[in-house]
Order: sequence, then C-alpha cells, then structure tokens
Amino acid sequence: MNYLTRQEVAAWLDRLAQEQTLIAPVDVAGNILYRPVKDTHDVVWDFVRSFMSVKEVFFPPTERLMLIEKIGAEVKLTETLPEEESIIFGVRPCDARGLLTLDALFIENEPVDPYYAQRRENTTLIGLTCQSLGPSCFCSNVGGAPDDPAGMDIMLTASGGGYVAEIITEKGEKISKRFPVFDGLSEIRPHPSPARKYGLKIAPKEFWPAKFNDDFWAEMAERCLSCRICAYVCPSCRCFDVRDEALPGGNGQNQSERVRCWDSCNGIPYRRVAGGHNPRFMKNQRLRNRFFCKFYYFPLHYGPVSCTGCGRCIDACPVNVDITEVLGYVGRR
Repeated sequence: MNYLTRQEVAAWLDRLAQEQTLIAPVDVAGNILYRPVKDTHDVVWDFVRSFMSVKEVFFPPTERLMLIEKIGAEVKLTETLPEEESIIFGVRPCDARGLLTLDALFIENEPVDPYYAQRRENTTLIGLTCQSLGPSCFCSNVGGAPDDPAGMDIMLTASGGGYVAEIITEKGEKISKRFPVFDGLSEIRPHPSPARKYGLKIAPKEFWPAKFNDDFWAEMAERCLSCRICAYVCPSCRCFDVRDEALPGGNGQNQSERVRCWDSCNGIPYRRVAGGHNPRFMKNQRLRNRFFCKFYYFPLHYGPVSCTGCGRCIDACPVNVDITEVLGYVGRR
C-alpha cells in the first residue's frame, strides 16, 4: 500500500486523462453522476453515493448494437463494438459488486454479451472506500462492506487528508507504474464502520418459494406506480429491450439501427407477447418478480444475490416501496 496526498492523486489522474478517457463523479444539476472529464477540476471528491451507478458506463441506458444497411438485394450488418479505453475514478464498493453481478450474466455464462464484455475489458476501476454511509445503505447485510475491494483494480481509502492506495489487479498495477509516487512507503488501510442494518435478516434463497402466494405482494403493490425508477438506479438490474429503428438514408440505401434500451420487470408491458397477452399483468405479480429475481431466480441460476445493498431504490421510490421491508418480511419466515 502507498500513501498519496490528494494533490498527488489529482496529478496522477490528470496524467491518465491525457492518455485515456477518464470518467469520474461530477455534480450535474445537484446530482452526483459519473461523466467523462478532461481533468480533475470538476471532480467531486467527497460524496456519500452517486445518484446513478457506474453500471451505465458498461451497460448504457440506450446504445446502438449495429447498423443495418440494405443496398439493392444486399444487407450489410456493422456491429458498433466499443473500442476506447477508460478509467473510472471514485467507484464505490456497492457499484463494483453490482458489476460482478452483471459479469455473472453477461460474461461468465453463454452467450457472452460482446458489448458489455468489451467495455469491461477496456476499463480500469479506481475505487473509493465509503467514509460515511447513507441512512438507506445496508451493504454488509448482503455480503458487501464499505471497504470491500472486490471488483476493483485500485482501492483508495481517505486517511489524514490524503489516500492510502492499494493495488489489487494487473490492470491497477499497469496504470500505477505511470506515476512514480506509487513507490512510496506503505501504510495500514483504515476500516470504516460497517453498513449494516441490525435486525435485518436476509433469508436464503430456499425460503423464498414458500412466500410466492402470500397476500403481502398485493399489499405492497398498492403503493407501486410501475414507474421503474428502482430498476434504473439499481447497479445490478439488467433487463433490456431491443428494437430496430429506421434512419434517414440516401443514394438508394435503406438504413436502420438496432438499439438496446433499459427495461424493467416492473413495467406494465414487460411480459406482453404477440397478440397482446400479458401473463404478468397485475402489479403484485410484477413487484413480486422483481424481488424474487434478485434473491431467488438470479442466485439460483447465476450464483450471486442481485442486490448490493446500496439503497438507491429506497431513496428514489416516490411511494416508499422499501426493499428492506420486503427482506424483513421474508426473513421472519
């Protein structure tokens, strides 16, 4: 481990920004979001949690998958795979765990998603441990921690006006070698307080099926607006829709693009099929599916629980649908 002053970290990041795309937390109309920056002048250093997670860097809300061109009888498909290399500074442990969850689906199981996988390969994560925690945080209850280095390439921990830097992966070692200050003396990394909600019990996945037909889901759904904000702010939700959209074309060419957009199982038309039938047309069915997906379906098929305990969905929900309330109910069994 190495101790760096804030000025040294800023100088290092400024140098990296000249070579690769640097993405960092910035203030956008009062919300902390991860955006590309040319240098550290606009970077927000002290924040509890960003409004949106780094998920949108790897899995954008809307992205073109391919360009489709028809020239006479010929159809040409051109994939738009991401190529640029990026560095993300200020990643919180809950967001890195969210990416590990997405990895389980998009990379570790067939078919591999080439768009997501390429961005993961081309991106280095510089994490920041959490020094203060929001009232809705509960990462330790789901296996995380405010200083969890899992998924990071370099981990920074605030200490004495500067940062203790821990090199974790080969990617992290590669970018650290571009700055000689990383050859300094080591220091013990301080550990922030755990982000645990005492009394909140996370039931193992085996206990969830027994709750499937409970009246609880209808009672909870009375509040739900099906607005889908919970899925959009979540660092591990990954439902999407794909559609082809026509583009203006010339010279006898017909062009369209295949676009992928975020979706959510809480959305009213999510399960609607050709002919108009919707097997999950009631709100309680959709709401139940969201929580079963996170704590039963996803762990059953892919391994990790699909929740990082970041609490964003709690804060964003306009009608106070609280995931810890659901976990408390199932955990009482």
